[in-house]
Amino acid sequence: MEAFVQVLAVVAILANAVVYGTDVFCAIVQRPALANVDDATLTSTMGQVHRFGDQRMPIPGVGGLIAAILTAVVAGIDGRATASVAAALAALALIVWLVVYARVSAPVNKRLTAAAQQGSTAPDARALQGTWDSVINARALLQGLALAALCVALVTAAT
Repeated sequence: MEAFVQVLAVVAILANAVVYGTDVFCAIVQRPALANVDDATLTSTMGQVHRFGDQRMPIPGVGGLIAAILTAVVAGIDGRATASVAAALAALALIVWLVVYARVSAPVNKRLTAAAQQGSTAPDARALQGTWDSVINARALLQGLALAALCVALVTAAT
């Protein structure tokens, strides 16, 4: 059972590392880069990025959350309390991330995607991006917390 807990933790780490890396990139590279483009470029670029991101990122995101929950459950069943609590903390951080995404980021994504697909410039593109940017540091922090907790779960599953 120890090996199964470790495999689940590794799957959760790898899946969530994709989302963490994306959010960190957005926070430290994308946000300042977009400050230097016009609204038409912002709308077109981010609309297309969100179109593909919203189609493809749920795979590692949901997979990572499920793997984190399974890590917590299986570690708990196996009597590995520290690993179970750490994985549960990771799952909680990922659930909070999902709420932030659903309430703040997803509506912006939809509006920019719609404008880009219509070939128009969102009249409030800068404000929309500002709303999206306002939560990217929190999203990256939540993903980082989840990854750290999953690393604790992985290490403590072997003890």
